[in-house]
Amino acid sequence: MSVTDNGVARPVDKKQDEVGIRLQRAALELFRARGYDFTTAAEIAALAGVTERTFFRYFQDKKEVLFVGEARLREALAASMANAPDDLGPIDILYRAFRSVHPALENNRPFSAPRHEIITNTPALQEGVAELQAVLAARTGMAAFVYATVSWLEDPAFSLDERLELAFRELKMMVTNARHLSSGRRAKPTRSRPKARG
Repeated sequence: MSVTDNGVARPVDKKQDEVGIRLQRAALELFRARGYDFTTAAEIAALAGVTERTFFRYFQDKKEVLFVGEARLREALAASMANAPDDLGPIDILYRAFRSVHPALENNRPFSAPRHEIITNTPALQEGVAELQAVLAARTGMAAFVYATVSWLEDPAFSLDERLELAFRELKMMVTNARHLSSGRRAKPTRSRPKARG
C-alpha cells in the first residue's frame, strides 16, 4: 500500500483500491450526515455496496477509516529522514521529510477536508489523532506539519507547500531565539503569512 493522506492508505491492487475508496467516501458521507457516534460499520458497508464482512477486511472498526494510514505516513517520513543528505540540520531534515509527502496530500484534499471537519467536531476522535512520541524534534516537526495542513485546509488561498515553508521557517526562528536567550539577543521575526501569489 502507498500513503495518500494523513490517515489514509491506498492499496496497490486497483479493485481493492476502488472498494476502499468507496468505503471511505460512504463513511465520510454518513459521519457528516448522522454524526460519527451514530453511524455503524454495517451502514457504511451498505452505502458502499459491500457486505459488512468486506468492511472488516479493510478496517478494524469505523474509526480506522479515518486513521488507517498513519503508520504508513510515519514510515514514509522516516524513510525520507533516513535518506536525507548528511549536511542537513535536524529541522531541515524534518522539513524535507514533510515536503516529500505533501503532493499526495494535495491530491487527496477531497478526503482531507471533510475528515478534518469530522475529527474537529467529534470529541471522541480527538484522542485518536496520533502524536509522534519518539523524540522532541519529531513531535515538534509534526506539530508544525499539522499547523500548516490545518491552515491550508481552512484557507486554500495559499498552497500546502507555502504553508509548510512558513511553518518550518517560523519553527527554525523559534529554535534560533531559544539559543540566543542566554545572551539577550533575539532573531528578527518572520512574516505571519506566506507571500501573496504574483
